Amino acid sequence: MNTQTKLKIYWTKYAEVTLLIIFVSILRLQISTSIQSLYILQVIRQWLNHITIQNANFAHHLCKFIPAHCPFERNIKIFTYNLHIPPLCKLNPLYEELMSLRFRALSYLADECGEDITQYCTLSNR
Repeated sequence: MNTQTKLKIYWTKYAEVTLLIIFVSILRLQISTSIQSLYILQVIRQWLNHITIQNANFAHHLCKFIPAHCPFERNIKIFTYNLHIPPLCKLNPLYEELMSLRFRALSYLADECGEDITQYCTLSNR
């Protein structure tokens, strides 16, 4: 084997190792970012679960802000064809916590304040 061939083999192996190191670094970065985003989601979930409802005005605002049904569900009619877009709220990673918060607000209004909550329970725009 001459020197030029040895040099080619060396540089090829060096390039492969370099690419492998870059790939592993990118993989580590992606894993650490996904772990950080999961940690942030967990912190937000805990924060939402620990919100206490002690004010009727705050409870009213929560009930108005958090919808009772998924606003993205649609039935689209094109000529004779019906296209149904299913609700996508279950894809929201905070969906359960938001529904729980809305339920706690409704319970506070009904149980503690004795208010009529039927205005928040009806499904409008359907």
